[in-house]
Amino acid sequence: MALLQRVQDMTYVDLNWLMNINFWGVVHGTHAFLPGMLARDSGVIVNLSSLYGILAWPANSAYSAAKFAVRGYTEAMRHDLHKTGVRAVSVHPGGIQTSIVRNARFTSDDLGRIDRRKLERDFDKIALTSADRAATIILDGVERGRDRILVGKDAKILTLLTRLVPEKYFSVIRALQRFAR
Repeated sequence: MALLQRVQDMTYVDLNWLMNINFWGVVHGTHAFLPGMLARDSGVIVNLSSLYGILAWPANSAYSAAKFAVRGYTEAMRHDLHKTGVRAVSVHPGGIQTSIVRNARFTSDDLGRIDRRKLERDFDKIALTSADRAATIILDGVERGRDRILVGKDAKILTLLTRLVPEKYFSVIRALQRFAR
């Protein structure tokens, strides 16, 4: 789920709603399946983070916080599971053709606009990867033994940007905001 609000407009109710789904859902799912995997000494925990678990985007502080938390949780788990037969994988999709924006709680978009339909149309233009293609990429990454799976060209390019200019990528994102509309 997504929550599109600036920090100064966010309520604790909305923040808790998002964290309960996007972070605690991952934790509860992990704890439900991990004991059986450890007993068999086999399996893969695949946790869905996001591109926004690698970089932050305006009006997505709660979503980014949850997705950064999923990434940290999964990467720490990877250490904890070392020398077991169980792996932990974090998945970081970019724009995937789903209904995430249509189902989001929304106050304003990253440019401060309150037109939800405009945001939905904009997302549809930039969500370049189909859900089927994303699933194929994830399954392939798991089968190849990847620990972190980036889904979509946008995820790969923007992740590279954060590595090249970790303190300066904000200015590039501001330019991309206007370009993507």
